[in-house]
Formats: sequence, C-alpha cells, structure tokens
Amino acid sequence: MGLFERYLTVWVALGILAGVALGVAVPAVFKTVAALEYAHVNLVVAVFIWVMIYPMMIQIDWSAIKDVGRRPQGLALTLVVNWLVKPFTMAALGVLFFEHLFVDWVSPPSAREYIAGMILLGVAPCTAMVFVWSQLVRGDANYTLVQVAANDLIMIVAFAPIAAFLLGVTEVDVPWETLALSTVLYVVLPLLAGVFTRRGLLARSERSLADFVARLKPLSVVGLIATVVLLFGFQARTLLDQPAVIGLIAIPLVLQTYGIFLLAWWGARWLRLPHAIAGPACLIGTSNFFELAVAVAISLFGLESGAALATVVGVLVEVPVMLSLVALVNAWRPEGGQ
Repeated sequence: MGLFERYLTVWVALGILAGVALGVAVPAVFKTVAALEYAHVNLVVAVFIWVMIYPMMIQIDWSAIKDVGRRPQGLALTLVVNWLVKPFTMAALGVLFFEHLFVDWVSPPSAREYIAGMILLGVAPCTAMVFVWSQLVRGDANYTLVQVAANDLIMIVAFAPIAAFLLGVTEVDVPWETLALSTVLYVVLPLLAGVFTRRGLLARSERSLADFVARLKPLSVVGLIATVVLLFGFQARTLLDQPAVIGLIAIPLVLQTYGIFLLAWWGARWLRLPHAIAGPACLIGTSNFFELAVAVAISLFGLESGAALATVVGVLVEVPVMLSLVALVNAWRPEGGQ
C-alpha cells in the first residue's frame, strides 16, 4: 500500500478537522460552494466523487462481467441485505431509540423527524462511495459494478414504495432528477470514461494500463479527503451548535452500520463467497446513498427539519465507520487472499 492508503484514517481525520475549522472560519466560501447545485446534487462534491472513482472504473474488465452470472450468490446477498433487511432494521432502531430509550431527551415531533431521516438513509443503498470501499479491500471491481448497477435499477422502482410504507405516508415525493443525475454523475460518466481510457491504454500495452492506474491511485484518496472537507465544512456550525442531538442520532446509526455489516459478513461466510466478492458485498449493504437521502428529507420535511439533520449525521458518521469496517475486512482476509 502507498503512503496515502496506509495512513488513510489519519488523512480523513485531518480532513474532518479541516472541514469544521474552515466551515467556521470562512462560512461564506462554503455557502457559495453549497449553492452550486442542480436537482439537490452539489456539483463540486460530484466532481470530487468523480475524481475518486474514475481510477477504479479504469480497472473494470468488461470481458469479465459475464462471469458474474456464474457466481450469483454475492449479488443475491447484496440485494437481500439492501432491500429486505436494512430499511426495516433502520426503522426499528429509530423507533427503539427515539420513542423509548431517548424519549426523555427529545420531543415527540423531533423524534418522529429523526426516525424519518434514519429511514430515508436505510432505503438508499450506496452508489458512488462503494467503489472506494471495494478498492480499499481489493474487491472484484467487475463484480462491484454489477452490484451497484443492480441496486440502482431496483432503487428506481423500490425507493418510493418502501419509504412511503415505513414513513407511514401515502406518497413520497422522490426527487427523480436527483436520482437520475446522481446515477449519471457517479456511475455512468466515470464508467464511460474508464472504458475508453482502458481501451486506449490496452491498445498500447498492458504495462501502459498498469502504470497509468498506479499514477492515478492517489487521486482516489485526494477526492475522498476533499469530499470530507466539503461535507464537514457545510455542516460545521450544526456540529458545534447541536453536539448532543448529533450524538443521540449517531448512536443508532452506528449500531445499524455495524449490525448490518456483521449480518452480511455472516451471510457471506455461509455462502462461502471468495473474499474479493464478500468484502464489497458486505460494504455495499452497509453504506448509504446519502445524497439522495438528504435531498428527499429536505423536500419532504424542510432544510431545518430533524429529518434533514438525521440524514446529515448519517453523512458525518459514515466515512469514519466505513473506514473501520474496511480495516476489519482487510484484517479478516484469509491467507492467500481468497
């Protein structure tokens, strides 16, 4: 592993501190950057995420995609965890904590909004960041792409009905522009760029491809750190003004993340999945499509609502927690890497 990858946790921690400090010191700059959005998708964050995943897309071998059908268990595990387990356990934890365990510390209206925000996170499986986690655990890039694509297709038809059912409302106003634009920005465009880049490099030699990927590798980490700085800069004042509430919301979110991961890992072991498939499958089921969750929370409940705050807390806890899970996956890698 290179310097960036070896000390990734340190870089992320520094990025968090830098984001909060800059968000307090120069809030006008972050407000300007936050305003650069379309369909609730921040274009600057989109660029950094694109930089993050483009190097990984170059490594996808399209000729190997057809082999996924020979090992469908990993895809099945991802879909079961994402759509039949995760949304419902998230809702259950929200009710447990905010209607029972934390009932003396939050008002009933606030509790309902926090639960709603948690549910929206639970119904939105991750898209872009998955490619980062997959690379960090040396996952099968081709298989990861298929898993993400399948989730995106299901999300188009299942997000609104499941969210409506769990929120107890008759209709959820899903910002379809956000969903479509995010899929194009975070998956389609970098994938196409990766395909054409890979084709051009292979026309020269396999060595050219390997050298180019090695040179670009630090860009993924730079994109991740830049994204962290922006996200924490956007929410710096909220972090400092409402630390207690943020802590209360973070507790069930962290428990959900580790619980879903361990469940998925047990399923992967039971299915005897190879490590390169098991790692990404478990991490895909664990992380969230926070851009969509935040956008829906704002459109349904308002920018200053508890639901929007809960989705933002989901963003804040995800990177550190996911890095710890990446470390677990790598620590549990069997000898020989299979």
